[in-house]
Amino acid sequence: MFVQKKFTYIESKFTFNDLSSETTEEGRYYLGENNKKLPSVTTVTGWAKKQFFAKWRAKNPKEAKRVTRRGNKLHSVIEDYLNNKKLVLSEIPPLECDLFLQLKPELDKIDNIVALEVPLYSSKIGLAGRVDCVGEYDGELCVIDFKGSTRDKEKKHIENYMLQATAYCLLWEDMTGEKIDKFKILVSCETGSTQVFGGSPSKWVKPLVEATKYFWKEHIG
Repeated sequence: MFVQKKFTYIESKFTFNDLSSETTEEGRYYLGENNKKLPSVTTVTGWAKKQFFAKWRAKNPKEAKRVTRRGNKLHSVIEDYLNNKKLVLSEIPPLECDLFLQLKPELDKIDNIVALEVPLYSSKIGLAGRVDCVGEYDGELCVIDFKGSTRDKEKKHIENYMLQATAYCLLWEDMTGEKIDKFKILVSCETGSTQVFGGSPSKWVKPLVEATKYFWKEHIG
């Protein structure tokens, strides 16, 4: 039986204004303060794998579209659930419904939500993006990221996920002054498994800074 949890929200002292964006061959850019162009977190952290995925999408266009639709729909369902919107499971496509229900026990560990899908940016850090969730997971304040996957992930192959989560921790601190020492990445897999990867941003700051500097040097100047 599907029982919908009612999530508690903590009113933020900060206002997160939406950002305009544009997509180029290099990736997505947001316009921050004074219309400064800032590359997106996913563009910078995924740059090392960009060529590989571009070739894969060219060879597998139908699967690429399917995976993109799956990710967008799963995120939409999760956002509605965390926003306390009433879900009608029969109205959710079967695959995304299964992935959501797999992930639900982990989602139900979230509470005291501070932010959901809000834009973050920092000219100092040189990045911008939308964080999936900032809230408590098992009672600890975390940046929480949601992923759908065709197969199970190995931690050694998801460095870009770790860098993304670290970036959102740093952007949050720069914008709010509030430090977040932990992140959680919740992955729902088509294999039927749910994976939870956790970490501390302190371990990933150095490679994130290096990746950001490299991207700025090569593409922005």
